[in-house]
Amino acid sequence: MTIVRSFVLAGLALSLTACVVRTRPAGPRAAERRNDVHDARVEAMTGWDKLGERWIHGGVDRDVIPVGRDDGRFTKIKLKAEHSALELFDVQVVFADGTAFSPGTRLVFGQGSWSRDIDLPGGGRAIRRVEFRYGNLPGGGKAQLELWAR
Repeated sequence: MTIVRSFVLAGLALSLTACVVRTRPAGPRAAERRNDVHDARVEAMTGWDKLGERWIHGGVDRDVIPVGRDDGRFTKIKLKAEHSALELFDVQVVFADGTAFSPGTRLVFGQGSWSRDIDLPGGGRAIRRVEFRYGNLPGGGKAQLELWAR
């Protein structure tokens, strides 16, 4: 009887713990988990790889999405704005060999919009990181910038 009671109490404790976790309010991380499933579908259907993402916290900011994937040789990149509108002032792609490419972009993204495909010079190349200078647009919330490559 004691062993059965222990199993029942352990199961009840586990159930209550799961309920507590599920009742917590969903924050940005929970939203990203949902997006990751969607991103995997986009990758499978389009052949584009999501290399990273950054949250934009307002004002004018600089940020870096480290890639560091030597297994990928990419010929194009494109960017996507999520959750809010943003303005992108500058992009610089730094390749594995240390050379850099700046495609001369100044883009305004609506929420959920994509940039054009940006061709990278020199054929298929490994990307070390991509540096950005951007800002949220007035009246918008926190935006997220996604980096995709092919």
